[in-house]
Amino acid sequence: MLRRMNPILVIVHQPTSDPGLVGEKLRSYGYSLDIRCPALGDELPPTMAQHAGAVIFGGPMSANDDETLPFIRTELDWIAIALASGQPYLGICLGAQLLARVLGAEVSPHAAGISEIGYGELWPTVAGAPYMPTPMSVYQWHSEGFTLPAGAVELATGETFPHQAFAYGETVFGLQFHPEMTTALIADWTTRGADQLQRLGAQPREQHFQQHHQHGAHVDQWLDHFLTNWLKGQGWPVPQSASGSALLAHKRSR
Repeated sequence: MLRRMNPILVIVHQPTSDPGLVGEKLRSYGYSLDIRCPALGDELPPTMAQHAGAVIFGGPMSANDDETLPFIRTELDWIAIALASGQPYLGICLGAQLLARVLGAEVSPHAAGISEIGYGELWPTVAGAPYMPTPMSVYQWHSEGFTLPAGAVELATGETFPHQAFAYGETVFGLQFHPEMTTALIADWTTRGADQLQRLGAQPREQHFQQHHQHGAHVDQWLDHFLTNWLKGQGWPVPQSASGSALLAHKRSR
């Protein structure tokens, strides 16, 4: 008799949120998705005992909105529980920024008011080079970035927002970019967020599709490799530098 795998906890921030390619791949590996939206009142589990891992996706709000949006405070508190469990954790865009805050880092807008909306190039660090080509073009949609948390290992950098990917131990990762994108998601985001395409640094809508056609298959291949190793606790060859300081840093962020 086959052993039933625990689901992956997926945290989203809008009723229209879609885990996209990340969700497709996790399901293809045999995992079900337990999708919850704290912004709509969904509760988060008190432990990770019934889940094989957690992915927190992006959203239009800021990781600094915990004083005005109670669910952001809830997620910041809950991430400390996820980290303490030792289960795989992946933060994407806002999910990475929330993780960075819990680990004591700062989240803030670009000093020149620039956003990253569309495809852009990343460059791996020495730690990230074995798992990321140079350069790698990925999809972005954000106007804030994070500083590198103490104890984290930087994996990839970018030109506009320098900190693009980091690891905290073997199973915890933050990605500023969006590897989950599909053509359908790009169509949805550029329609719902059409006004944001006027921001400084945003690419024209047609360029999003052109660049996705050019780079999407490469990101798909990278994501498959990353997720399978992430779930094994072998996502990147990073040193064991992270410590239990996450909870202390989390307390300082409150």
